[in-house]
Amino acid sequence: QVHVVESGGGLVQPGGSLRLSCAASGGNFRLYVMGWYRQAPGNERELVANISPGGHTTYAASVKGRFTISRDNARNSVFVQMDTLRPEDTAVYFCNARGVAIDSWGQGTQVTVSS
Repeated sequence: QVHVVESGGGLVQPGGSLRLSCAASGGNFRLYVMGWYRQAPGNERELVANISPGGHTTYAASVKGRFTISRDNARNSVFVQMDTLRPEDTAVYFCNARGVAIDSWGQGTQVTVSS
């Protein structure tokens, strides 16, 4: 069983930056597609970015060029650097680990972009 825990959320002004971290335990981290998702009030959960075991990245159109996802297999961790944040980026951000018979979610971390 894979367990993931997010950290790094908070309140930031528009135009600011935050870096979210996700630490995974259990299983074989190197084999998983790791993703960041977000859910704003009244909205469905949506993909922000993901990164394959080989390092291939995918981004939502709304964050491309502003967010950067990365992984550190030695630390069983995935990160997302979020720059030029906008009020519409406000949401709970979730980490996901996906593999064969694996689909694990964290509890989420709140990101609020407001002046």
